[in-house]
Amino acid sequence: MSQPPYDPYGYGSQDPYAQQQYPPAQVQHHYYGGAPVAVRTNGMATASMILGIVGIFTCGFGSILAVIFGHVAQGQIRRTGEGGSGMAAAGLIMGYIMLALGLLYWIVVVGIYGAALWSINESNSGTY
Repeated sequence: MSQPPYDPYGYGSQDPYAQQQYPPAQVQHHYYGGAPVAVRTNGMATASMILGIVGIFTCGFGSILAVIFGHVAQGQIRRTGEGGSGMAAAGLIMGYIMLALGLLYWIVVVGIYGAALWSINESNSGTY
């Protein structure tokens, strides 16, 4: 009786180091809808925020435009659904704060110069 040759790996006639054959992977389709649509940012909102920041350095002069652009931007955003409501709000807040501080600054400056001119005028108007 003849016996099959001895297989030291116990795999029969297969080569233990050969690549295994796998069936091809099935394609998975992901139907999550289309690509996300980027929401446009309102340009007036961006301008409002930038002018609110610029108002810090211009003693409130840019703040007037920041307030105007902020209100216009909020109206446009409500109508069209564009993005940028946070920027419009930030521009409005910075605009109003810098407008108040700028107004206070100019009142103090004019008050100091007015008081100085008034005191000079009063000291010269006295009789000898």
